[in-house]
Amino acid sequence: MVIDERPWLCAPLFDRELAMRAARIKLVATDVDGVLTDGGVYYSAEGESLKRFSVRDGMGVERLREDGIEIAFVTREQSLIVAKRAEKLKVHLCYLGVHDKRAVLPQLLGDAGVEASQLAYIGDDVNDAGIMAAVAREGLVGAPLDAIPSLLHAVHYRCRRPGGYGAFRDFAEWILELRAKARAQLGTDHRDQQWGGLS
Repeated sequence: MVIDERPWLCAPLFDRELAMRAARIKLVATDVDGVLTDGGVYYSAEGESLKRFSVRDGMGVERLREDGIEIAFVTREQSLIVAKRAEKLKVHLCYLGVHDKRAVLPQLLGDAGVEASQLAYIGDDVNDAGIMAAVAREGLVGAPLDAIPSLLHAVHYRCRRPGGYGAFRDFAEWILELRAKARAQLGTDHRDQQWGGLS
């Protein structure tokens, strides 16, 4: 099978447009393997045994939630370890065994009760490209430092950290920084009308 890795390049956005988009975000969805983990898996005779997660990424989940943003996990793997990590972080939107992530997007938006413009996504490999291309039209997308080149050249934000070593936290802090800029630019006047209800 030949995989098409040609980039679906995001149109370059000025800082104000990035801040406007960040101000609308209500949900950040993330791939798991290669973003929340380093992509490695330890196997025992019984099968999958261990995955490594970063506590800094866990703090990123908390910081987003404190700013009114929920989190979703979307992964190709059927992994009890991922389910346990989601439970630990109180991530209630956890989609396991998803082979076509673009196809699950309407369900994700419906379950979360958000619009496409209120979604951000971070992924690292070809199976993330479809959903990231869809999200990029109105939302925000990012990729870890060690993501495949076609994604790194196409996203709004290239993380300074690799997967499993704080990439999600970096993406979260970028969004939070943009939201802070939006608040500073707007002040308190006409907030709901211009920025989609950022509080």
